[in-house]
Amino acid sequence: EQSERIGGCCSTFEKDGYHFDLGASVVEVIQPIQRAFAALGSSLAAELELIPCDPVMSTIYRDGSRVNTPLSIAEAEAELAKLSPEDARRWRDFVAYFAEFTEVALETLFNEPANDLADIAYMIRKDKRLVKFLPDMLATYEDVLLRFFKHPQVLRMMAYQSLYFGLPPELVPGLFALIPYTEHLGVYYPRGGMIAIPRALQRCGERFGMETRLKTRVQRVLLRGRRVVGVRLSDGSEIACRLIVSNVNAKTLYLDMIGEEHLPWLARVGVKSYRYSKGVPMIYIGVDYEPPLTAHHSIIGVTPQEVDSYWWNNVKRGTLPAEPFGLICWPTRSDPNLAPKGHHVLNLIPEGFYHLRGTDWDAEKPRFVENVINYLSSFAVPGLAEHVKVQECATPLDFERRLLLPEGAIYALQQDMTAQAVFRPAARSKSIAGLYLTGSSTHPGGGVPTTITSGIIAARLIEKYEP
Repeated sequence: EQSERIGGCCSTFEKDGYHFDLGASVVEVIQPIQRAFAALGSSLAAELELIPCDPVMSTIYRDGSRVNTPLSIAEAEAELAKLSPEDARRWRDFVAYFAEFTEVALETLFNEPANDLADIAYMIRKDKRLVKFLPDMLATYEDVLLRFFKHPQVLRMMAYQSLYFGLPPELVPGLFALIPYTEHLGVYYPRGGMIAIPRALQRCGERFGMETRLKTRVQRVLLRGRRVVGVRLSDGSEIACRLIVSNVNAKTLYLDMIGEEHLPWLARVGVKSYRYSKGVPMIYIGVDYEPPLTAHHSIIGVTPQEVDSYWWNNVKRGTLPAEPFGLICWPTRSDPNLAPKGHHVLNLIPEGFYHLRGTDWDAEKPRFVENVINYLSSFAVPGLAEHVKVQECATPLDFERRLLLPEGAIYALQQDMTAQAVFRPAARSKSIAGLYLTGSSTHPGGGVPTTITSGIIAARLIEKYEP
């Protein structure tokens, strides 16, 4: 691990008695985490305390009004009915559709390797219902939402979640619209902060003899022909090995740490064609009052069209919006021990991006932080600006420097249809023998449960193919 702490974006740091989550803020769909601990001879309950978050979300509109989304599916329907009885009825159809898809996906798409079309065929044989849902992979998140819901306020409760996959609603594959449903299967926060998850995995691994080296950067993958034989560290020392499991960005791995001269021409073209996923700024704030919020997670309500407009008019043009929107995380609502008594921690995740026109993040950071805090103070978190005791900000440029995420790409590679499943870098490298990929770069993509799934998939492939 090149950093001073484990976990990458799923980690936690301390400043003046306040504990801030570096990137990831909650976990949903915990079955892959349960499977990982079971495979390690333990259980999630034995290794972690997960605190349930209810309500799962608070949507704050720009006029200051807000709607809480309860964990209960029935109670969520009642809240929707206050906005639109018609959409509340459609909510039942939405839940039924994605309940079935989630059941299928947890045993197929989110559990099996997707190295080639034979793997997809195996998934379909495993559960033929998967065929029913494949057309929505070719639709968009926005298409699916609009098929079920019509009321602007309801859509504002569900549009932002497309950015969990790094893209606006009109570009995210349609089946990822499952998120507004899966939130009701449970949203959890680990006691002690997000770093508790990788620490628990580390603890289990060390029982089997795993050795963890922090502040140890791998600079080069060593090859003999097209087979791994070891790694060279930044201090010049070398470690010999017959297998490598890597979770760094796949473009960094293949182009910088291996070298394109060792790749077949088609692999070179393929790796270079991937686009990096979005980067976002994180603002970490310690406050001396209880913020006027009602949930662990709050979002600024925006319609699908507003998110699309932001993508084309801000992200693509390199201009930050005057009125930022995004996610407000309140970790001390779930775990008060993350801050001094009577104080609280907030993680603000306003939407942002790596490339700024006419400036850069080092120059923009102070002005950006001040603008976000003042803007949210005006309607979303009244009094915030007057109660800040500690503040830090990690920009996409900071994530690039500190976590070695190129362009601050928190999901490694863009997660549109052209980089899903078999189109993503394979978990078992097709170019270099003995090399296996995990993490956001490979199937099934970015996010805490999915990156843990990628580790389970890699482990199974190693058992299958390595004598």
